Amino acid sequence: MQNLSRRRVLTLGAALGLASVADPGAAWAWSSKDSIAATDTVTDPWSVWDDATDPMVASFLENGQIPAINTAFESWVNNGDALPSAFPAELVTYLQTYNRLPAWADQTKLARGAQFNKRMSMYLFLLYGLGSGIMSTVIPREARNVYHSAGGADMKSRAAKTFTYGYDLSAADAFQSTGHFIVTSNKTRLTHAAVRHLLPQSAAWRAVTDDQDFIPISNGDILVTFHSLGTYVHSKLQSWGIRMSAAEEEAYLHMWQVALHLLGVRDDFIPASWSAANQQSAYVLTPLMAPTPEGIDLADILLSLTSEVDLGVTQGFQREFVRYVLSDKIGDWLKLPRDLISRSVIELGWPAYVAFREGLSPIIPTTFSIFDQFVRALAMLFLNNGTSTSYTPITIPTGNRP
Repeated sequence: MQNLSRRRVLTLGAALGLASVADPGAAWAWSSKDSIAATDTVTDPWSVWDDATDPMVASFLENGQIPAINTAFESWVNNGDALPSAFPAELVTYLQTYNRLPAWADQTKLARGAQFNKRMSMYLFLLYGLGSGIMSTVIPREARNVYHSAGGADMKSRAAKTFTYGYDLSAADAFQSTGHFIVTSNKTRLTHAAVRHLLPQSAAWRAVTDDQDFIPISNGDILVTFHSLGTYVHSKLQSWGIRMSAAEEEAYLHMWQVALHLLGVRDDFIPASWSAANQQSAYVLTPLMAPTPEGIDLADILLSLTSEVDLGVTQGFQREFVRYVLSDKIGDWLKLPRDLISRSVIELGWPAYVAFREGLSPIIPTTFSIFDQFVRALAMLFLNNGTSTSYTPITIPTGNRP
């Protein structure tokens, strides 16, 4: 498949009606007036990386300091933990600035978001796993970055680390001193900086990337990942008729706004409302999705990880559910085999299951037990970080895929 620049993909996406792009010839036209910064400026997030983090981590890599930092990571888990004495002085100074919530973080909203996560846990685990997780494989840059980085060589471990991030974000005390998410976010931010330094050194990655001068994991790429997670999940909950109060929806968004900030995304790129998030998602995510050889391989590996858990359904049912929550177009891109009998069960049974669970129907569907075991098993997989263990530490890579 011929490589396409992001500008050309956006233009093509607009021409095909895949997104509402104000100026398809421009690389970026989303105004920050709809961001939490509300500054009404236009800046391309694909040209913004992490100036506060990247040079420092590049220096650590060049000086061979990363293994010692990873060892020190083991004792740095809770948000309230003291910074390890083994950290380099430069890292300590950096974390004294960034290992904290932004001044605009609202503890009331974050607490409400935690309650929302608890109430929606079954749906969230299902959508994060079979929806967002598989969607990531049809985001070309994300799929190629993952595949050719060190994590791509061991997708079981890579997936477990992704589960760690998601689980820590969903925990009731995620943003409190006893929680892990602020620390996990900083470890992830440092990891992103390492990948930005390392991937351009990979000949295999450079052979498939869409821009030979491209530096991976820009603010734009992180925004795309957010939309494949938070924005996508919010939209699916709405489409399924899940009852959410305005305060709950606002709290769920606020949780993600804080998460983006902690990953180094500038406030002028972070949507201030779900309306703004949906608009940005249609602009930056929808027209960019496409199949790649790397993504097809990664999707197959990710779906095979569920074989460790008895989902109570066939593999065909699982694949059809992925098609159901993402689309048959994406299913075809990923070459997921069809199981039309399972699809019929899903299309009839899932809406009835949701309606009964949400108290919208007094009639228990005949397929209730099938779906209930399915979502509970996926929830347990999520709670175990995609493995048989309960915790997989995030570590900074020192190389690319062998």
